[in-house]
Amino acid sequence: MTDLIQEIYGTIMRNKLRTALTGFSVAWGIFMLVVLLGAGNGLIHAFEGQSRDMKMNSMKVFPGFTSKPYKGMQEGRSVSLDNRDRALTAASFPGRVVTAGATVSQANVTLTYGQEHLTIGVDGVFPNYPELEAVRLKEGRFINARDMKECRKVIVLHEKTANTLFGLASPVGEYLNAGGVVYRVVGVYRDQNSFSPTALVPFATLQAVYAKGDSIDNITFSTQGLADEAGNKAFEADYRRVLGGQKQFDPTDESALWIWNRFTQYLQQQTAARILHVAIWVIGIFTLLSGIVGVSNIMLITVRERTHEFGIRKALGAKPRSILWLIISESVAITTFFGYLGMVAGIGVTEYMNVVAGKQTMDMGVFSMTVFEDPTVDLSVAFQATLTLIVAGTLAGLFPALKAVRIRPIEALRAD
Repeated sequence: MTDLIQEIYGTIMRNKLRTALTGFSVAWGIFMLVVLLGAGNGLIHAFEGQSRDMKMNSMKVFPGFTSKPYKGMQEGRSVSLDNRDRALTAASFPGRVVTAGATVSQANVTLTYGQEHLTIGVDGVFPNYPELEAVRLKEGRFINARDMKECRKVIVLHEKTANTLFGLASPVGEYLNAGGVVYRVVGVYRDQNSFSPTALVPFATLQAVYAKGDSIDNITFSTQGLADEAGNKAFEADYRRVLGGQKQFDPTDESALWIWNRFTQYLQQQTAARILHVAIWVIGIFTLLSGIVGVSNIMLITVRERTHEFGIRKALGAKPRSILWLIISESVAITTFFGYLGMVAGIGVTEYMNVVAGKQTMDMGVFSMTVFEDPTVDLSVAFQATLTLIVAGTLAGLFPALKAVRIRPIEALRAD
């Protein structure tokens, strides 16, 4: 083994510039592979983070417009939802629906506290809202059953709204004016991604204060026993059939109700993440391929330059496998050494990206969204990259080694 190492070292030192240039292409290929994988992980982690706190086995139903005629009624009719539809949702699927809630909204409500004011939307929600949406209570309490029953004028603010109106002071227990209606702040919540932060009040309170009657804007419910996309699609069809009977629309009319199925969306995100991961590996492998070709070429030149030497070896009784092993070992050594330099550099760049942009959030006041998170690679990637380097080095040296093995001693001794 010592003789083999010394022989490989001597060959490399005799061709320092050529080896360095070829090794750089290998290092660049594995460097780009690691950096691309890190950047891809940053996007994938951001996608996962957007739904981290969300109950994925849940659905949200919005009313729409019919696109098919039904029992003599023309298409184009608007479908509305009301309290009976929420009750029907909970009662019709006892083995599937775990808990059902609803939301009714009032837009453009001006919240005023002292000299500060802010115009936002106000949502009436049920006490089970945190079980269905990606929200966490930061301070105080959430709406409870007694608030609903007594139609209390209590309000839960988003943390950005609280900061705007109250600054660094705690808003819990304070009173604010909402378009002429006085609410007592009982809690502050935060969410993962705020597309449009709203203030939350009891569902019954908002219906009464703003004369909404029994109309609702959407129904949200969690499910159980739906473990795959086919099962979810079948449930959606059953749900349209049940509500279609009550709202008088064709059960196959998907425009009448828009169902946001978070589980199927999650499966689609997972598929997209896998496609992105595979695409990055394909791009990285093709980049690495240029380095592999370079190593193969340098090994072919080495075999040509050492033809006389290999002839003497074979004339003295060297076995073909010893020559084969020498060429492949030299190829693997060059590929692995420079590949590890590229891999270490790539990991260093991903760690730097994690420091400067590891939690990149797009924030535009009422809109915030995590777009890049934790762009690093884990230990499994290092093992995969190592295996890739070994395979690449073996393939790069295989064909030159086979050529060296086929050299005949008499022809090699005649070679210049």
